[in-house]
Amino acid sequence: MSLLLSLLFLAQEMPPPIEADPDAVTRIPFEEPQRDPVTGELPVDPYIQDDENAGADPFKNGKMAAAFHGQDGIRRIADNLVDISLSDPRISDIFKAHDTVRLRRTLFEQFCFILNAGCDYSGRDMKTAHTDMGLQRGDLNALVENLQKAMDQEGIAFRSQNRLLSKLAPMNRDIVER
Repeated sequence: MSLLLSLLFLAQEMPPPIEADPDAVTRIPFEEPQRDPVTGELPVDPYIQDDENAGADPFKNGKMAAAFHGQDGIRRIADNLVDISLSDPRISDIFKAHDTVRLRRTLFEQFCFILNAGCDYSGRDMKTAHTDMGLQRGDLNALVENLQKAMDQEGIAFRSQNRLLSKLAPMNRDIVER
């Protein structure tokens, strides 16, 4: 009998059950990916790192690296390219949707590797890196214009710019999806 009285007493202290709202949206908790504490980059799925992923063979000697003011100049160009693209209304949404910390690093590595400035490329291959982004030729054209602005700001000679762009141009087959 005391068990029955205890249950009745507990039932009086408990609030009434909350009715389920059939129109309520069930919220599934979403855990934001954590940035690497050292690099500040978001995690990516594992992949095989290889200089071949850079998408082009490097220039044969260090003349192009010198024309781009070495690694410091190449880093400024990569950083300016990202900054210009983030503020470019034609393609800013594409850039804002991605990890710009990682993008700055991998663009620097890619340019540095291709310009033969003493870097390895640790990013993904161009096709994998751009899959399902829905990039169009106009997006790539805007990016090339922004790269030209970044190279101009660094004072890179027109001929040297064109030589780099000619190395990068064949990548469009792996980047443009429609």
